[in-house]
Amino acid sequence: MGLPQIYNTYFVAFIATVGGMLFGFDISSMSAIIGTDQYLIYFDYPAGLQQGAIGSALAAGSVVGSIIAGPISNRFGRKLSLTFACMWWLVGTAVQTATNGFGMLIAGRLLNGVLRRGSLIIIQQLAIEWGILIMYFIGYGCSFIAGPASFRTAWGIQFVPCVLLLIGLPFIPESPRWLAKVDRSDEAIKILASIHAHGDVNDALVVAEWEEIITVLEAERNALPGWRKFVYNGMWKRTLAGFTVQMWQQNSGANVMTYYVVYIFQMAGLTGNINLISSGVQYALFIVFTTVMFFYVDKTGRRTLLIGGAIGMAICHFVVGGVLSAGAYVPGGVDKNPNVLIEVTGNLSNTVIAFCYLLIIIYALTLAPVAWIYAAEVWSLETRAAGMGISALGNWLFNFALGLYIPPGFINITWKMFIVFGVMCLLGAIQFYLTYPETCQKSLEEIEEMFAPGGPPAWKTKVGHSKLDVLIQEARDKQRTVEDIFRPGHRAGSVGVEDPEKI
Repeated sequence: MGLPQIYNTYFVAFIATVGGMLFGFDISSMSAIIGTDQYLIYFDYPAGLQQGAIGSALAAGSVVGSIIAGPISNRFGRKLSLTFACMWWLVGTAVQTATNGFGMLIAGRLLNGVLRRGSLIIIQQLAIEWGILIMYFIGYGCSFIAGPASFRTAWGIQFVPCVLLLIGLPFIPESPRWLAKVDRSDEAIKILASIHAHGDVNDALVVAEWEEIITVLEAERNALPGWRKFVYNGMWKRTLAGFTVQMWQQNSGANVMTYYVVYIFQMAGLTGNINLISSGVQYALFIVFTTVMFFYVDKTGRRTLLIGGAIGMAICHFVVGGVLSAGAYVPGGVDKNPNVLIEVTGNLSNTVIAFCYLLIIIYALTLAPVAWIYAAEVWSLETRAAGMGISALGNWLFNFALGLYIPPGFINITWKMFIVFGVMCLLGAIQFYLTYPETCQKSLEEIEEMFAPGGPPAWKTKVGHSKLDVLIQEARDKQRTVEDIFRPGHRAGSVGVEDPEKI
């Protein structure tokens, strides 16, 4: 007899939130530590490529996780896969906490990175950001502990959310989509009904969601084998968009602030506790403005946010780079930090800090959540599961590259790093404008038409209407039940395409 399953939406959301916070913990587990004397002295002032390797090890592990997570979850189910990932995380955290040097620290971060895999929506993004904020200030608090116990304590606290996740996982229901995929339809329908409709299997929302699941599974089973389904009939455009939207999110340079904001604020003349607290403010801003987007993201459209965000971030990078170009060169590094070789003071310092905050605000409103949303919407039914893995792979490949080359960049080209990121933001905006059609609230049929040969130019597409809302209304109007979806001749997902002129 198994453990009782808890279908309460808030409990399920809490477990999902803990998982997101776990990811956020490791993202910022280095941010408040890398500028402390305890870290610098113990690891012999890591600089350039060595510091880049430490910072990027998490993303390198995430590349592996993006590749293996799909096959593992398809074979064993979502719950067992997450349990396996948690055990992996505990090992990685133990290795980090017990580190005796450079190699062991990288090994621990590699292991932790394997857990991370992303199909992010705004709520998940917020959970991650809360994890980043909490872990950053845990690191800040631990900076007052003398010696290596400082960073060991901070990294060891990562055990806490992982253990909470392990305790909660047995009590949440399995993924209905996975159950349907392995021909356990009765269980899948029961879970959908228990979560959404207090057990009523014929509720309109349950019927609509079940129909969507069946539609996707039928498309996957009828898809072309192997790589061909990602390139036929215009699919190569969607594959390119799904991969590059994540590439541009990373190349926008926002994660410079996530990983190395302490370095940048050292360039702006901030030291000690003032630096750490000022750096932590950006994580609070991240949360506040991502929350704002929760209410507006489906009203504004994906293209507007992607293009406007990229241009706004480019301006911020150019300002920061231009101001830092007037800074004084500091041989040996600011506060003996070999990664920070220039410094500005006074009004120049205030300008750098202000535009760093503004960059994070723009990122939180645009590319941070929207890149993941667009990556989820751009795929066809038969490619969505594997396609999200391709998108996640693109994210973590470039996240790894960014984490690796930023510290050497700060040493070799200093302020010009921000000019490079500004140029990449503009290049991203150009691709968004020319090749990314609007996917917000579009049906699958509409998206397929937009990417097909002869489809409308990307810049002429507009926001559509919610497909799920259409399915729910259709189920109500026709008084359909779950049994209707299994009847021969029923075509799942039969939602009509809008007038092409409105696409």
